[in-house]
Parts: sequence; structure tokens; C-alpha cells
Amino acid sequence: MPGQEPPRVYVHGLGATSPAYFAEVVAHPLLAGRRSLLIDVLGHGLSDRPTGFDYTLESHADALAAALARADVVGAELVAHSMGGSVAIVLAARHPRLVSRLVLVDANLDPVERTAGSGGSSGIASYSEQEFLTGGWAEVRDRAGAHWWSTMRLAGREALHRSAVHLTRGTVPTRKRSSKLGGAATTSPHWRVVAPAGGRAADRGRAAAARNRGLLPRSTGRRSC
Repeated sequence: MPGQEPPRVYVHGLGATSPAYFAEVVAHPLLAGRRSLLIDVLGHGLSDRPTGFDYTLESHADALAAALARADVVGAELVAHSMGGSVAIVLAARHPRLVSRLVLVDANLDPVERTAGSGGSSGIASYSEQEFLTGGWAEVRDRAGAHWWSTMRLAGREALHRSAVHLTRGTVPTRKRSSKLGGAATTSPHWRVVAPAGGRAADRGRAAAARNRGLLPRSTGRRSC
């Protein structure tokens, strides 16, 4: 969407798509007027689903960087949900010129244990890729519910599984350390975390208030990552 600079870039979570999650946010009167890019990461939404892509967080971040560079984006404010928050942290670390601020909503900051039958990336990553492709995806569909599946069904199955595996695996150093959270001072970019997984009650309360005002995406009822 056209508007004033610097641009805002919106990045969705696992099995999601940015237009479905962020269109209402972008149009909110308190946020309108900025150039806004609603990005579907590779393998998701309306983006390509290459089966030869590895879908690591680093590869997602580099692909996003290439797309932003082609759009002449510099110093963007990234608003990123769940897995998108993890990708945004890696993007800021690897391509700092592209990012001026981060707003992270329910971002995954630490590795996650893989647990069969659980929701989100933990359950998806508990399958081998072959198991997921030959029937595990249907079990995930049934657990996800209609809301999440409405966007998850658009994702490539290889993309969904590999993204989940690498999301649970995390990065070295962890995204929490990379983002300079946990009390360390931030300089540039300016990073703000809203309701991280396991975050403080005050952070969760601020996020709930922002969601009620339409300034953050509504939850699907379960964490998408």
C-alpha cells in the first residue's frame, strides 16, 4: 500500500499469510498513511513454494531481504508475528540496513521441544518430512481448526514442515540473545517485543489491549508457531 516513508513491513507466522492477519491493522486510523508491505514468506500464502528451498530461518530472512531490496526498502519498521518475529530478528541481524525498528508479537525466541500431537511447530516438526507429506499433514489439519487451516492450506507442505523443523531448532546464538533482549540495552535497530511466549503479564496485557484496539493481529486460538 502506498504512503509515507519509512515503510512498515508486516510478516506473518507459520502457516499464515500477512494479508489475512494484518490488513485490518494496516487500515487502522492510528496506523494508516504509511507505505505498507504485507509479505508472504516463501512457501506461504501467495508466494512461490519451491520444494528445493531449505526454509531455514536464515534462508527465509535472506529471501525477505532480497524482496525488500527489490522494493527499494531501507530502514523499515517490521511488525512480525510468531515465526515471522523469528525471521525478523534474523533479518535485522544479517541485514541491519533494511530494519530500523522491530515490533515482535508472540515471537519464538528460544528453541522448542518437538512433541507429537501438540499444536504449532512442535507438533509439525515431530514428524519426519516423509511422514508429514504422506499423511501427517492431515492430522495437523484436524488439530489446527478451521481458522488456522484457512491459511495453512495455502502453504506448501514441504515449506510448512521444514519451516517448523528449523523454527523448533532455533539459531546459534538463540534469537533471544541475537535480539539483545533480557535486560541488555538496544541501540539500532530499536526493538520492541510484545507478548513474547512466556512473557511478563504486563507485556501480555499491553498486547491484549492493542489487539482490542485493532493494532495487532488477533490470535487464532493457538500459537501459530
